[in-house]
Amino acid sequence: MLTTIEPDSVHAPDACCETLLPQARQEIEATNVTCNSCALARLCTAEPVDTSAAERLNESMRCIRMIKRGQALYRRGGSLQSIYAIRAGSFKTVIHRTGGAQVVGIALSGDPLGIDGIASGKHAYDAIALEDSSVCVMPFERLERLCHDLKIVQRHVLSMLSAEIVRGSKWMGLLGTMGAEDRVATFLFDLSERWSARGFSSTQFTLKMTRAEIGSYLGLKLETVSRMLTKLQQRRLLEVRGKDIRILDMDRFQAVAMDGCTPFSGSCSVSIYG
Repeated sequence: MLTTIEPDSVHAPDACCETLLPQARQEIEATNVTCNSCALARLCTAEPVDTSAAERLNESMRCIRMIKRGQALYRRGGSLQSIYAIRAGSFKTVIHRTGGAQVVGIALSGDPLGIDGIASGKHAYDAIALEDSSVCVMPFERLERLCHDLKIVQRHVLSMLSAEIVRGSKWMGLLGTMGAEDRVATFLFDLSERWSARGFSSTQFTLKMTRAEIGSYLGLKLETVSRMLTKLQQRRLLEVRGKDIRILDMDRFQAVAMDGCTPFSGSCSVSIYG
């Protein structure tokens, strides 16, 4: 596989990262990397695609980009150049407000990034790697052509956009109706379901975010997050060792998370990511 080296500038907007400056991130040309070789293909394409459609998808993918922990994939205000699918690792999306930055989303392997820029042509958030990560890069112009030519791709893009709208609506509702313990439990249960969907354990996983980042995401103070984790541990629902989480009683833990979702009339199963 071929690699190119790009400058290490986390402050450069996406357009600069892709066109104007030599980049500091490592990229692997997509010629030897296909969707068929990726274990996350079923998450990126919601329904099976035929051979010709798969070939078009592979041809349209520009490269695999490596992003180091703490680096930005793109910055708020940067021009929309590409849509990304997380191949490995995780990201937080952040918006800067008066008084500091707020985490507004958590994206795991298989999740898309960059769709926040479709409406205005500029990204609404920063996307920051929570760990060393890699993403598939799909230039937006190519994706538009694929949507025009392949109905299955068009349906999938519309599904992604719809899921993002539903996620935002659910999460705003949850923040407005849940207490601190319910917020933390629902957040962890959502992660449990999402890791399970990716073939990993639903009862044991490692948090990639700090307590402060979790608090920013949930609208809680760092001390409150720590206190709620301790409370859930005292109720023998969780075992917490640093960032390592083990759910001890999934049925009881799910009941706590689902109890916080009652305003949605059972619509929570619980994934806030659609």
